[in-house]
Amino acid sequence: MKKLKSAVCLLSAACISLSCLSLGGCSDENSKTIVLRVANWEEYIDLGDWAQDEAIGVYNTFTNQNTIIGNNSVIDDFTTWFNSNNFGFEVKVEYSTFGTNEDLYNRLNLGDVYDLVCPSDYLIMKLIDSGKVQPYSSQFLDENIQGNYYAQNVSQYIDLADGSIFNDYGWSGLAACYMWGTTGIVYNSNEVSAKDASSWDILLNKSYKRRVTVKDNVRDSYFAALAIANKDELLNKSVTDEVRSQLLNATDENTISKAESILKKIKDNVYSFETDSGKADMVTGKVVANFQWSGDASYILDEADNDPASTAELWYSVPDECTNIWFDGWIMLKDGIKSNDKRQIAAEAFVNFLSRPDIAVRNMYYIGYTSAIAGDLVFDYMDWNYGLELNPESDDFYPIEDIYKYDLSYFFGEDSIIYADLSTLEVNGGTLEVRQIDGGTYNVYSGGTIDRGRQLFAQYPTANVTARSVVMLDFGESLTAINQMWINVRCLDLLDINPVTVIIISCVILVIIIAVVIYLLRYKIFKPRCKKGYKKIN
Repeated sequence: MKKLKSAVCLLSAACISLSCLSLGGCSDENSKTIVLRVANWEEYIDLGDWAQDEAIGVYNTFTNQNTIIGNNSVIDDFTTWFNSNNFGFEVKVEYSTFGTNEDLYNRLNLGDVYDLVCPSDYLIMKLIDSGKVQPYSSQFLDENIQGNYYAQNVSQYIDLADGSIFNDYGWSGLAACYMWGTTGIVYNSNEVSAKDASSWDILLNKSYKRRVTVKDNVRDSYFAALAIANKDELLNKSVTDEVRSQLLNATDENTISKAESILKKIKDNVYSFETDSGKADMVTGKVVANFQWSGDASYILDEADNDPASTAELWYSVPDECTNIWFDGWIMLKDGIKSNDKRQIAAEAFVNFLSRPDIAVRNMYYIGYTSAIAGDLVFDYMDWNYGLELNPESDDFYPIEDIYKYDLSYFFGEDSIIYADLSTLEVNGGTLEVRQIDGGTYNVYSGGTIDRGRQLFAQYPTANVTARSVVMLDFGESLTAINQMWINVRCLDLLDINPVTVIIISCVILVIIIAVVIYLLRYKIFKPRCKKGYKKIN
């Protein structure tokens, strides 16, 4: 369950967030108010205004309330929280949004100044390599300091401060993870078999010609192309993490050429390259499969479930070859912070507030993505969302016999188990145990592997999925060549057009040009003559 508000709410939030009109104002170290300049993805934070029936039925230990609900925007709640906690100065938030990483990067190059931004992994790498990132303070990273919500609650699986799965990328102390997930295929199980959805080859599968969509950005599409190109090597059980990363991050001339060829074939087969329209097209049944990020996958599944007009039975599949494990993280920029202690305190406080477990839950519910925070409240929220009530004496009892012990210990810590509906997961292997739970008899399955499932699986992949995941690296010096390749794929190639079509189009254009010329010169071409007996007046 989650909430994605309408465009009206987004416009309202934009107005709310513009709480300071000056980009450079309040930067003085002695100022009583700091204007914190934040740039985040569109629709990527709780904007508030929830209906009462949207309240999450989990006790909020931070507010001592029986539910978690977003009445105000998180931005407003942060401002109130900060200004009432004796930091020695007050803060206002100037909140901006961007649509793509490239959009943000171009803004920075054009001179826009932000203190805190939330790009994706590869752009974070690029900004770090260019020396633009301000390190987090030792105080922020100290989990023993009260109120350090990020250090205390970030999952050890994804903790950028300690390295963890991102240990080799030089991000320690420079980035704080916000949301994370995988990439895969959303598919309509009424139209697409699980076998076909289990491979990136579905993008080339002629059985679904013009019924599949792919991402309209070079990074994700290039990744899918390399997964197809290296399918045999990736499916080899002896492939190492290092080799897998090399195969899926290769940018040599031969690899780029091979990817271009595959992407042109994909272009000929898919319904469209899309950025956001694939979500609606899946719900309405216009397309039957969609290359998607896991957070949007969860959203699409919810939308289809809640739409009485939709007949689609949607699932999320992580292809057997590989997946991209991605994250969006908060980084401070040197050009914004400028060694201003107050500004850095405000920026770190913003990240900490978003990392408070109840705020993390609000953001997860509102935007549908998965937070890096692993506090008890977050686990309780997931259990409330997807777990089964196993007490037959309870009014909320879920009458089901087949249950799966969904183990989230890798993320939340030891013994973090959600008893999930087995029918929402495709489990291969595992063990069966007949158990008596609170007076009821249940078939409880555990272990095995899961590569396809519904919302719970989209939110938190299982260990076998993360084991074949790869972080996409910055293209570096190969960016120009890859961008040219993408132009070759996405732009019209006259060599690929039927010659008869070219001739017809050329004739039409020629006729239009002639008609325009005749119209402009009509008075000269068709010069009027005077009637007999009349003189022309100049």
